[in-house]
Amino acid sequence: MNLRNIITNKSFLFLDRDGVINKRPYNDYVKKWEDFEFIPGVLNSLQCFAKHFEKIFIVTNQQGVGKGFMSIKDLDHIHSLMKETIQNHGGRVDEIFYCTQLKSDIDNCRKPSIQMALWAKEKFPEVDFSKSLMIGDTISDMKFAKSAGMFSVLLDNEHLSEQDKSQCDCLIKTLNDISKILN
Repeated sequence: MNLRNIITNKSFLFLDRDGVINKRPYNDYVKKWEDFEFIPGVLNSLQCFAKHFEKIFIVTNQQGVGKGFMSIKDLDHIHSLMKETIQNHGGRVDEIFYCTQLKSDIDNCRKPSIQMALWAKEKFPEVDFSKSLMIGDTISDMKFAKSAGMFSVLLDNEHLSEQDKSQCDCLIKTLNDISKILN
């Protein structure tokens, strides 16, 4: 597999949020902007991605809203400041799709469901999942990518088993690994 050819031929980027863009709070949720902390190097990677990808989307499960730990207004405020910070560093996010339903809800929109990918396709009809790259840090992200027909990239972390790591098309340490391929 020539990873450089695969990555450089993708036009659309789907990113998970917690654990990929920002540090994932242990057994908690990012409930306010003060809880949000960019992972080191992410802003530089997003600047690189903005030059390469036609569209960049964040697809994120946010059941903290469904559990009542925060409101949609709180979540939108966090996302607004996150996008502003990314733009101020030369990057961009074209749209953020989120699901606030609980894991226990029947037929929910949470990843691994591809509902958020379908929302992206509905809003941006030019999106082609076969020309899409999904970067996430969980198995549900990888299942989402596979079910939608995207190339799946797993961000290595201490919560993954060896079996988990075998569920992706590509395993990376940081987003910068993809930036290096694109530069």
